[in-house]
Amino acid sequence: MNDAVKQTILIFGALFPIVNPLGGTPIFLSITREATSGERRRLAWRIAVNSFVLLLASLFVGTHILSFFGISLPVVQVGGGLIVISTGWTMLNWKPEEDVREAVRRKAAGSNVMGQAFYPLTLPLTVGPGTISVAVTLGANFPHHPFVSVMAVVTGVVGSLLTALTVWLCYGFSERLARLIGETGMGVVMRLSSFLLVCIGVQIVWNGLSGLVKTL
Repeated sequence: MNDAVKQTILIFGALFPIVNPLGGTPIFLSITREATSGERRRLAWRIAVNSFVLLLASLFVGTHILSFFGISLPVVQVGGGLIVISTGWTMLNWKPEEDVREAVRRKAAGSNVMGQAFYPLTLPLTVGPGTISVAVTLGANFPHHPFVSVMAVVTGVVGSLLTALTVWLCYGFSERLARLIGETGMGVVMRLSSFLLVCIGVQIVWNGLSGLVKTL
């Protein structure tokens, strides 16, 4: 049981900073500024469900796709880690006039927002390439013993569900969250999440490079 809890915390702890629903909340609010609170919650629910499905697919199917194309896990770790570092560094140096998600906001604003639930609000705004690469890496490290595989499936589902739940809570109650934290607080949360994202990316790259060196 302790191993299952630790594995669940590991999955959630690795995915949450990259999904970063707190950092995406201001963008979500900007996109849905013409929507009512009820419409915003329904849209948040759709995004959360889409995110959950994408995370599960990356965790449990991603490694098979890699095998099909002959791509090794260390290579994915290095590539995915670099993407995570790049994303975190960009967010860390974010300025209001240089919003890296501004293109997404312009694309979705002024159109049928409910029709944008999957693209671009889920992919890439919420679950981007960095999140997918980390989920694939986590899935590839799951043990493959019969009993432990069952535990891996359970922990993967619970970890992804918790991540999707935070997306629904942050997006669905984005108005209250923005009022509670304030603009300065949202900025602080984004900076801290960005720094943690860079650190996670460095660790992923290091794990990949260690694996590549061992094959020499």
